[in-house]
Amino acid sequence: MALELRQSLKLSQQLVMTPQLQQAIKLLQLSRLELQQAVREELEKNPILEEEQEGGADEEASPAQEAKPGEEGASRESAAPVTEEPRTRDENSLIDRVDWDYYFGDGAKSEGHVERDQEEEDGRPYYENLLTRKPTLAEHLETQINLYEPDESLREIAAYLIGNLDDNGYLRTTAGEVAEALSKPQETVERAIAKLQSLDPSGVGARDLRECLMIQAREKGDDFALPMKILADHFDLFSRGDLAGVSRRLKVSREAVKDAYQKIVSLSPKPARGFSGEDVNYITPDVYIFKVDNEWVITLNEDGQPRLRLSSYYRRLLSSEDSLPKEDREFLKQKINAALWFIKSIQQRQRTIYKVVESIMKLQRDFLDRGPEHLKPLTLRDVAEDISMHESTVSRVTSGKYVYTPLGIFELKYFFNSGLNCDGGKEDIASESVKEKIRDIIASEGEDKPLSDQELMRMLRDQGIRIARRTVTKYRAKLGMLPSSRRKKLF
Repeated sequence: MALELRQSLKLSQQLVMTPQLQQAIKLLQLSRLELQQAVREELEKNPILEEEQEGGADEEASPAQEAKPGEEGASRESAAPVTEEPRTRDENSLIDRVDWDYYFGDGAKSEGHVERDQEEEDGRPYYENLLTRKPTLAEHLETQINLYEPDESLREIAAYLIGNLDDNGYLRTTAGEVAEALSKPQETVERAIAKLQSLDPSGVGARDLRECLMIQAREKGDDFALPMKILADHFDLFSRGDLAGVSRRLKVSREAVKDAYQKIVSLSPKPARGFSGEDVNYITPDVYIFKVDNEWVITLNEDGQPRLRLSSYYRRLLSSEDSLPKEDREFLKQKINAALWFIKSIQQRQRTIYKVVESIMKLQRDFLDRGPEHLKPLTLRDVAEDISMHESTVSRVTSGKYVYTPLGIFELKYFFNSGLNCDGGKEDIASESVKEKIRDIIASEGEDKPLSDQELMRMLRDQGIRIARRTVTKYRAKLGMLPSSRRKKLF
């Protein structure tokens, strides 16, 4: 069989991801804060774009009314040379009153800091003097070490140990590892660990839960003698909640063991809990849903979002006849095209978010009217078919976006969930609705006899929901609820 080269002509279609299309897709999947950052970056890169100031004196036309890119002389009739307006008498008098010697002399410091009085004229301190923050666990412990420990060697070891504490205050290294890393005697390291465990908060520096509880019980004194003995000798029985076993081994009454258990559970298993709390991250919803005259109204949240427009200066500069060289004119045309496309991409993003939320709320109307228990099964394909878009577009829109409803703030992904079959010809029920039912059943159960996953499955099946026990276990774990053996109250 001979090989030969041959040319052939073929017609085909393919999707080309232009830079403009890539930018539109990127803007679509950004969260609200990320979009604000992207707008700020674009304002810095593109001189054609500028932020429209509310209530400004010079109102500009909207981007839709701007001259089309490439039409060089579209706005020549309105072109006018840029001239500097003369200052008014009030402006001149204001400039004359400025103490320039102060601003350019001793009043302005080398790093831009201006020396001011420590208090306002009315006696109140400046706002920046009121700013503070909560000290971290490491800072809290280092302060105590520096105050109470004169030995420089112990302070050095303690600083190393503090750096090896986890968020709960537990020491995640051994004395041998520390001694090898710092080239110190292991006895000195043990003394430093003991010193660390004597600091506030009580229990910090422990290497496991048993040691943490023992440190706190030891500081309580004689009242915790029995709890101390239980922790030291019978921690395995305590961890299983075996009151009878501890009572038999220590030969004390069950009531005394029960009282000792109550004292132990009053101790903190996470001594650094008060220092591990991070700053609260507030969620700003992208969309608001309100009920007005028995109708649900959707409003996009545009607070804090800069309103963009094209710079009138550069538009006039481009529309002038012979003011610019050819290279500069081409540069401005490219920037105008990029600015127009950026503005249109943001507008398209807002329209797409509105259409997706409108479709979700239409398909989940029972959720708005009757609560989370009536959430219906919903997939990305359902919404995509309803608004004639691709599933990937719906997925990008719903990622990282939040909606405010009278029932609370929810991520848009919350409304998409699988369904479970129901008996008796009923409609399928959403998995989130089943989770709410499990939450309600567990909340109303007795503390002495909590319901097992098998019993929860039977109760749900009595309500016509066909569900397996392993599915009940999975949903209960997602709700952050313990199994029945650990939900039982011992006392």
